[in-house]
Amino acid sequence: MNYKFDYGPVWAGMPDLLLGCLATLGLALAGMVLATVIGIGGVLLRDSRHAPVRWVVMAFVEVIRNTPFLVQIYFIFFALPLVGVRLDPTPTAIIALGVNGGAYAIEIIRGGVQAIGKGQIEAGLALGLRKLQVFRLIVIKPAMRAIFPSLASQFILLTLTTSIASAISAYELTSVAQRIESDSFKSFEVYGTVTLLYLAMSTLLLVAFGFIANRFFRYPVK
Repeated sequence: MNYKFDYGPVWAGMPDLLLGCLATLGLALAGMVLATVIGIGGVLLRDSRHAPVRWVVMAFVEVIRNTPFLVQIYFIFFALPLVGVRLDPTPTAIIALGVNGGAYAIEIIRGGVQAIGKGQIEAGLALGLRKLQVFRLIVIKPAMRAIFPSLASQFILLTLTTSIASAISAYELTSVAQRIESDSFKSFEVYGTVTLLYLAMSTLLLVAFGFIANRFFRYPVK
């Protein structure tokens, strides 16, 4: 093998790669927030008394979960402008991540909500609480305690999915790596380093989610 390793371009581009990491985490965080909103809203609508509303939510979940993320982000970025909806790469990436993560969050959160005993809900209603108050005070926190590990894993996967946003030239780690690699032709060095950076970000998120779980969703020790 005559290949000569040269990490010079990687070290020279490290500030840009680190900024790309921050951009990736920013995209992921915004996508997580949107996905959580969609997830909670979708669960509320999924149990609506109106059948058409339930059908829309069910169709949304099935369509998003059974189509590739790349196709979804292409649809938002390239197809929607044909009907007058034009978005820059970064907002497109955030919306696509939120919609994709939201479809999975609906099913994850719904599973946790269904695990709550009906007696607790009926007790809340008997105390005069409105349905939204019952959902917020009695249902969602115990449900979140049960589903938080699954939701955290889904959000870490969503962070790694941000790399696909490079396909529409959104600014994140992979797009920065592509530029450095196209200038230096050092594919092994660039993408090997990027692999380690993604691993570091995933580990950081794992630690952060672990802290949140211990701080807010741990059962009190008596």
